[in-house]
Amino acid sequence: MLSFGSFGHPRGHQLILSLGHGRSTTELTLTTKTPFLAPEPQAHNTVQAPNASVAPVNVSPSTPSQPPVKKDERSKVFVIDTSVLLHDHNAIRSFEDNRIAIPITVLEELDTFKVGNDTKNFEARECIRIIDQLSKDFTLQDWIPLDNDGTGFLRIILSTDHHRSGLDAAVVFDKKTNDHKILSAALQLQYDEPDMKVVLVSKDINLRLKAKALNLPAEDFKTGKVKDKQHLYNGKTLIEDVEGDVVRKMYVSGQSRKISILGKDRKNNHFYILRNQSASALGFFAESKRLIERVDKSYAYGIKPKNAEQAFALHAILNPDIQLVTVSGVAGTGKTLLALAGALEQKNRYDQIILARPIVPLSNKDLGFLPGDAEDKVNPYMQPLWDNLNFIKSQFGQNERKFRAIEEMRAAGKITICPLAYIRGRSLSNVIFIVDEAQNLTPHEVKTIITRAGENSKIILTGDVRQIDTPYLDEQSNGMSYVIDRLKGRELFAHVTLDKGERSPLANLANEYL
Repeated sequence: MLSFGSFGHPRGHQLILSLGHGRSTTELTLTTKTPFLAPEPQAHNTVQAPNASVAPVNVSPSTPSQPPVKKDERSKVFVIDTSVLLHDHNAIRSFEDNRIAIPITVLEELDTFKVGNDTKNFEARECIRIIDQLSKDFTLQDWIPLDNDGTGFLRIILSTDHHRSGLDAAVVFDKKTNDHKILSAALQLQYDEPDMKVVLVSKDINLRLKAKALNLPAEDFKTGKVKDKQHLYNGKTLIEDVEGDVVRKMYVSGQSRKISILGKDRKNNHFYILRNQSASALGFFAESKRLIERVDKSYAYGIKPKNAEQAFALHAILNPDIQLVTVSGVAGTGKTLLALAGALEQKNRYDQIILARPIVPLSNKDLGFLPGDAEDKVNPYMQPLWDNLNFIKSQFGQNERKFRAIEEMRAAGKITICPLAYIRGRSLSNVIFIVDEAQNLTPHEVKTIITRAGENSKIILTGDVRQIDTPYLDEQSNGMSYVIDRLKGRELFAHVTLDKGERSPLANLANEYL
């Protein structure tokens, strides 16, 4: 049994922790400093001064009178968790003129992550180098200046088992872990610096909840997060009541220069459904051409779009002026299939088709060590890509030219897979690079991939931003949402969100009701 109680103390509050074990009870008394106290609730009853002739004052229970909340004017100290620094090694420069405190336990964890080829290993090494450069001739027990064009400061903080406050998260949670050491360091800093507002910053949701349970303010790392996830750019707009002549001209000449019909919805590299009462047309507008181009539901290597959104996605993939395409949508909307079909349709334009996918197994349960070379090791994770490739092959007979072309491309290495762990430092020229499940990448990882693009290269990112499989990312902070939000309307970039599932009625049923 776990119970908490508090009572007044000259230095703050005392936290009484009762741990029931059978019939015996152990009580641990922890002194905790509480800088943020909620206002005392007001009495909801009739108030009347004794022996007074004034009428009683009725305080309505539905509208309690509360004092205004006073804004906390203290300077802030952000205590940074390891998950933040592994997410972005430049995180310590993202807090403007505030103070940054890094628990020494975080340095220990960075040391364990510094060896390896994964992105987290690179982030750990870069972060260690940054801290070393900032330290110069200072000792990290003092506040040292940050070179972030502000007045911020950095310091390494320690946690001790015998701090004068008695605060120790390991005692509260009955386990000594690195997370609890970080919590203890933050709590003890909060006690030692009463004139500062101490805030724990972590990508670990459970660590933030534990901090708040101990009355320590905690928040997510917000740099790079999409502010409005409900209105994330979808790449398409429906325009009603379009003049019949505009729609007719779209079919006759394949384009229209009457871009005034777009009005306030005019966006660069954007798709439109132009509709009037009797007909409709699909269009694409680019500022470079200043016209609305008709979009057709045409075949790409045996695959034909089944709805308007799929036609938009395939148009962007096949458009030589668009070098970066993102396609998002729930399972079964055809993201990967369209990307592969579009890539095969352009096999004569590029020397190679490279397929990649973040290695995140279902439920984060690793398969363990696998035999073979790098390609053999990642092949089980790439099976969804091969499944889509086999489906495309099934559209043709074994003796047909396009069926044989796929087999020949695989045998010659023109269709290949690439472990993302080895992408750093490469320059990809004359290739079309498809990254599936891109929502499981961090913004920094996506930037690393896109900056690999050389001459005559195209990058296609597919994924579902609502299906995140990594523990420290969400709809707002994943790399795919970051790219869509930052690059929308830019030259060379187009995005389409697929809404309608086309895999099977059963898949649609699961998406809608499960």
